[in-house]
Amino acid sequence: MEAIGIKKAITNEYLENLSNEPGQFRVAPSYEGYCNLASFNRRDFYKITLTLHGKSQLMYANRGIEIDKPALVFTNPMVPYSWEGDHVGPDSYFCVFTNEFLQNGNRMESLEESNLFKAGGDPVYFLTDEQASYIGSVFKRMLQESETDYIYKYELIRNQLNLIIHEAIKMQPAVAFYNPQNAASRIAQLFLKLLEKQFPVDSPQYTLVLKKASDYADKLAVHVNHLNAAVREITGKSTTAHINDRILNEAKSLLTHTNWSVAQIARSLGFDYASYFNNFFKKHAGLTPMALRKTL
Repeated sequence: MEAIGIKKAITNEYLENLSNEPGQFRVAPSYEGYCNLASFNRRDFYKITLTLHGKSQLMYANRGIEIDKPALVFTNPMVPYSWEGDHVGPDSYFCVFTNEFLQNGNRMESLEESNLFKAGGDPVYFLTDEQASYIGSVFKRMLQESETDYIYKYELIRNQLNLIIHEAIKMQPAVAFYNPQNAASRIAQLFLKLLEKQFPVDSPQYTLVLKKASDYADKLAVHVNHLNAAVREITGKSTTAHINDRILNEAKSLLTHTNWSVAQIARSLGFDYASYFNNFFKKHAGLTPMALRKTL
């Protein structure tokens, strides 16, 4: 708001390739100048960071967490945040992985519902020197294992990742929450970031997850009335107006640049029926989807 190996920065292209790898997992040291994963916009990769140095602030829509000691931090790609300050250095690590990678063969709850990752959960766990040393050693083993050719290395890594998660579950969560200044501005900014994170729609099989103002409020862990008031105060437009405008723009782009059927576009944008999409489009664009496509 990091890097694979020593000199390769993580890019969206690299993360696209990562999603096709069997392991759907990466671990790397958090070297200064190489890391910053809060901005990567993959929707399906969760992240765990071990930070041992510096002073920083993890900022959510309506709260912030001061991190000034060794900590284990859990972040969810669908819950927008910013991480400000110095949180990287020697012996610090991060890993990214999919829910499917961790769930393979396990009966653990979905990561999105886990208290470690869910909106309004407890994402930061401060560590004693002993805990920091132990968790750091697990990250080192994951990094070493990821570079081997052992056929079952991902089974080992999955077990090591579970060790980190269970160590966090056993800990008391951090309670150093504070209300950040200019909360309305922060809420509006994180709403717009979360809205944009859903786009572009890149496959007819994709379905928009967040469709209503209440969906965004749930992700941001704020009341929907609070969200609406903050967004209107800062932008002059309602939450629903922002959502509709973005869906309309995406619909026009898909009608213009793809050969998807109107039904496919409607489904990918979260409409249960093509007729609902037609009515929405005509109301906001002044013509039907097919009429727009014919003008092209």
